[in-house]
Amino acid sequence: MTEYSDYHGPEGLRTRGTILVVPGRGETRATYARFGRRLAADAYRVRVIDAPALDADDPTASLAGFADRLADAVKGTAAEDGVIRPLVLVGADSGAAAIAALLGSAETPGGQPDAVVLAGLPGQAAGTTEAVGTWDEELDVRTSCPAHRGTLTQDSRVRRGSLNDAVPDAVLIAALDSEAAVPALLLIGDADPLADHEALARTAKSLPRARLSVVHGARHDVLNDLQHRSVAAETVTFLETLRNELRPLITVRSSAW
Repeated sequence: MTEYSDYHGPEGLRTRGTILVVPGRGETRATYARFGRRLAADAYRVRVIDAPALDADDPTASLAGFADRLADAVKGTAAEDGVIRPLVLVGADSGAAAIAALLGSAETPGGQPDAVVLAGLPGQAAGTTEAVGTWDEELDVRTSCPAHRGTLTQDSRVRRGSLNDAVPDAVLIAALDSEAAVPALLLIGDADPLADHEALARTAKSLPRARLSVVHGARHDVLNDLQHRSVAAETVTFLETLRNELRPLITVRSSAW
């Protein structure tokens, strides 16, 4: 079995950057096939790795091991001229928490990514058994998208009940208290029951170059929920703005809505 899932842009187009996607609790690389294909269609080099294993008894060692895996994955995308920049880390759920906890440390690949996208960052109260007792209840917490529900249900490698495994407090605290200077897009569904919306808003305001985008009606799996097209568009807009030194390429001068 391959270590990564790779998605390449259309033949003949110049690659616009490298995207490393990190799944969350219970998810597999196949969970992000749709998302990976969509970003690759816009000429980004996309690689999806496995979700991080975060040990509550030794979170520091867990994060160090995760950083090593990220570094190896990044090196594996290098072309003749090296890794194609910008390098952007995209994390969901525990993947987002692990990335955020690493930010600002020397452990991140290449010293620092050029930007991050943190989707569905869980709060410290996340992972209660009452919230995700049965598989149907877990699906309801994750998504209302029929296609995504089918993908999760049909994938025998998806670990059911994984949302009951709390992300270590030390990792979540480090994630929410991160002082990373890299540009960050934070994505959260307004119907996500596992998020601490107030804490996330404080984190976004404390970061020097962060944007918090709330997806209306979206649940925990915000990258793959019913609004996945708009979320992918928001992600691509962020990537293109990043390539333009964070200057918006489009501004609205007048609008009827």
